[in-house]
Amino acid sequence: MTDTDALRAWLILLRTPGLGWATLRERLAAGKGDVLAVLDGLQRSPERLGEDARAWLRRPDETRLAEDFAWLAAPGHRLLCCTDADFPPLLEHIAQPPAALFVAGDTGLLLHPQVAIVGARGATAGGLAQARHFAGALVQAGFVVTSGMADGVDGAAHAAALHAGGSTVAVVGTGPDRVYPRKHQALAQAIASHGALVSEFPPGTAPRADHFPRRNRLIAGLSLGTLVIEAGVKSGSLITARLAGEQGREVFALPGSVHNPLARGCHRLIREGVRLVEEPAELVEALAPAARALGVELAARLDDAPARESLPAPRQADPEHDRLRQALGHDPATLDELVTRTGLAPAALASMLLMLELEGRVESLPGNRYQRLASA
Repeated sequence: MTDTDALRAWLILLRTPGLGWATLRERLAAGKGDVLAVLDGLQRSPERLGEDARAWLRRPDETRLAEDFAWLAAPGHRLLCCTDADFPPLLEHIAQPPAALFVAGDTGLLLHPQVAIVGARGATAGGLAQARHFAGALVQAGFVVTSGMADGVDGAAHAAALHAGGSTVAVVGTGPDRVYPRKHQALAQAIASHGALVSEFPPGTAPRADHFPRRNRLIAGLSLGTLVIEAGVKSGSLITARLAGEQGREVFALPGSVHNPLARGCHRLIREGVRLVEEPAELVEALAPAARALGVELAARLDDAPARESLPAPRQADPEHDRLRQALGHDPATLDELVTRTGLAPAALASMLLMLELEGRVESLPGNRYQRLASA
């Protein structure tokens, strides 16, 4: 956003006590996305709001707003609003979708096919190894790994995705300027530099117990599927899994030893019908159709192309796939290079590359690079 008045209006509304994202979204829908009109309407007729909200709207705290503007002025920082064309479409299909997200890093990654990896904070050495194994393999297959930057499985998945040359998204339960736990300061900086750190809470927001279940709905909502690796029967990871299931997303669980207490949550999910997985290839195969569908939806949305009601079979003629195949050579090319050569949206391109890899026509290499196979 470049309009200072509109940005100020957004920040005032997001900080209005008791307003809530659902009410804000309703007001925006009624006002056809005009945030200045929404703010003006609330300031003129605040009768339905509480006293704290009315006091804030009469005289917003300019110090807080200045801190928000200062954070947003830093390179790579952005307020991504639900009225923006590149707001993640998957979040529109969840209960209580956010009105806006504070993002440090590459907002474009929120449009890429994502897989959530969640699990125990006190994970075993074996659980951490599995988190690294799955995260590394998934980014090599073209997915973005998403998690909550908590200790244990979350942190291991983020770090492994970056180590493998892929991308990762961290959804946090604090303001975007806070790091929790504090031991993840370096990890948070790496994610902001090579991925995206996301929060629906304004700068300065401290960690609170009720923030983390709300964060979990965004982790599940941004992702095509959620993988649970080690979870106790009362784990917050089971909340993420439940939310993902309620949102119609795929949920996967990794089984473990019956003698490991942290395997009980996963075993419970499996008994309830969640898909048991043992290798990353099983997730890639299961999520490939959803990844391709997301790419088609994004291509239609961002390029203003007519939406297609059904997906073309891989063997059918497709101008976009032909353009990609012509751009691919037998020498490796990065995703950014292919975006330049084809003119296609990054999210759509990532989905097509994933499908071509599954068909045995493209090979993915470290460093987010791709090349056409000799037999293709």
